[in-house]
Amino acid sequence: MCKIRIELTDGRKMNFELYKDIAPKTVQNFLDLINEKFFDGLCFHRVIENFMIQGGGFTFDNKLVPKNAKNTIKGEFDANGFPNHLKHTAGVISMARTMFPNSASSQFFICTVDTPHLDGQYAGFGKTIDEESLQVAIDISKVDTTFIGGYDDVPVTPIVIKTISIIE
Repeated sequence: MCKIRIELTDGRKMNFELYKDIAPKTVQNFLDLINEKFFDGLCFHRVIENFMIQGGGFTFDNKLVPKNAKNTIKGEFDANGFPNHLKHTAGVISMARTMFPNSASSQFFICTVDTPHLDGQYAGFGKTIDEESLQVAIDISKVDTTFIGGYDDVPVTPIVIKTISIIE
């Protein structure tokens, strides 16, 4: 198990433990992206109160600008034939994807409440390690949102990732 920190440009931080034993390729992909500084400057582009916050795929310059990772990874979740029994409870970090099970690349989401309908459908790979980190995610989920360039639930004021770092 390793620990990471998501630091926002406004100074807030979220700390997570990642579970290599549950989703090894997912964790390795995420760590590789961290080491490449891929996430630096990206925003949380989709936030829904009482559900989740999603980031890892866009910058914001008066509109959402996609940033695509080089690779997609095999979805490490039950419905894709991979035993991953991590429940999508509040604080769990999981890979976002399209309707195709092996389409995850860099986008991730953080559950702000228990979301059992996602269990077995998405590759959960870690969880917040303290209440303060979960509270930051919950607070982000409550910001005012708008529709921008074909995207719903975009924060009116951008929530930008300064960096993600490996802390242990």
